[in-house]
Amino acid sequence: SQSATDNMSQHVVNGDSSCGKVLTLDNMNPNVKRVEYAVRGPIVLRAMQLEKELKEGAKKPFNEVIRANIGDAQAMGQKPITFFRQVMALCSYPELLEDDKFPDDAKQRARRILKACGGSSIGAYSASQGIECIRQDVSRYIEKRDGFASNPDNIYLSTGASDAIVTILKLLVAGEGSNRTGVLISIPQYPLYSATLADLGAVQVNYYLNEDSCWSLDIPELKRAVTEARQHCNPRVLCIINPGNPTGQVQSKECIKNVIRFAKEERLFLMADEVYQDNVYRDNEFHSFKKVLFEMGSEFSSTVELASFHSTSKCYMGECGFRGGYVEVINLDPGVKAQLTKLVSVRLCAPVPGQALLDLVVNPPQPDEPSHATFMKERTTVLANLAEKAKLTEEIFNTVPGIKCNPVQGAMYTFPQIKLPQKCHSTEAGQEPDMYYCMRLLEEEGICLVPGSGFGQRKGTFHFRMTILPPTEKLKIVLKKISDFHVRFTKEFSE
Repeated sequence: SQSATDNMSQHVVNGDSSCGKVLTLDNMNPNVKRVEYAVRGPIVLRAMQLEKELKEGAKKPFNEVIRANIGDAQAMGQKPITFFRQVMALCSYPELLEDDKFPDDAKQRARRILKACGGSSIGAYSASQGIECIRQDVSRYIEKRDGFASNPDNIYLSTGASDAIVTILKLLVAGEGSNRTGVLISIPQYPLYSATLADLGAVQVNYYLNEDSCWSLDIPELKRAVTEARQHCNPRVLCIINPGNPTGQVQSKECIKNVIRFAKEERLFLMADEVYQDNVYRDNEFHSFKKVLFEMGSEFSSTVELASFHSTSKCYMGECGFRGGYVEVINLDPGVKAQLTKLVSVRLCAPVPGQALLDLVVNPPQPDEPSHATFMKERTTVLANLAEKAKLTEEIFNTVPGIKCNPVQGAMYTFPQIKLPQKCHSTEAGQEPDMYYCMRLLEEEGICLVPGSGFGQRKGTFHFRMTILPPTEKLKIVLKKISDFHVRFTKEFSE
């Protein structure tokens, strides 16, 4: 016994790694180390630190940090939709059903949702695929939107759209070496995609959106990406974000038809991220991939495999924290569908409050119900304000020398190109010029943006993503601060 103790002590003295941590940076999952998520990256961490310093009384050139880095509407001051919160309050605390302050239609919705929950409580688990009556409501919503049948059995409720996207990608990633699954993603892209592909060890295949044509999607570019990818992987998946994040473009019906034809010809599984479908401005119109697919006839609608995603986090709702969403799968192999059901069952179920909120989004107050007028007024106001701010952002940025901003057709971001002096390209070792630019902006003006390098961009171009969510008066201040900073920064590195 004494000998064993002496031996252990000797190991510690000699620094034997067997007595160190079981899990270290050297032996952890290498895929996790490759994951990057710019939207909550180093600039955001520094913004949090600055906020803390301001609270502690530190003197800065600004009084507050304005977070324009993420599409979190309510954090930016957007008010929740009254009807949604009334029903959620009733579901959370059913004793309020006896309170006369709540309208009858809100009470009716709450009773229906609670009746579908185990023990009549949203604190209970649900079926893994989601509460059945809510999946039925999602199907009816899709049928009304698209004019084509939707099967509730093809609907899977999820923890926001992100969770469903990751789940579908898990099903698709397979093979080794040159047969490893390749996934086509747009550049610029939403970093969820690159992060998930790194985590799954899939091959990221970039296709570039055409900035000179308002970030349009060109079929020759898709063809180039697939052809080059086939030399080193097996491209099987094409991911589309429409309306675009971070680029704010809205795809035309003709463009969507061409993408569907391309997917059929190249035998690609289509993933349509449509979480901004209500965020469409000016004369643009949203067309769902499901609708266009079925309009093209059975040659396409019976063969092309499609997963389309929606969420409670964006549009006019902005209910990011509830984590509600769904995926609808079309033409999925029955055996694979069984595996999908198994996979979601491992996670037990999506958050039930998020499912309840999703039900209200897809089944809002109807014209003959008492809450309809208020609901429509609030919804219209939010979307009209966003359209106004989209136009304002484009107009102001395009007055600044060295900033070029495409029209914000949809979603809730702008992704302007910034011209940076050559001197700026080598300011910090290993740091991208647009990262340096955004960090300086944060330190000098208290504005938190995400550099374009976090989303991907053509070599030699630089951008940043900024949300248009701040209230109009605050947005004007943000735009002026960025404009003034850009002029000052450019002058500093041009001398």
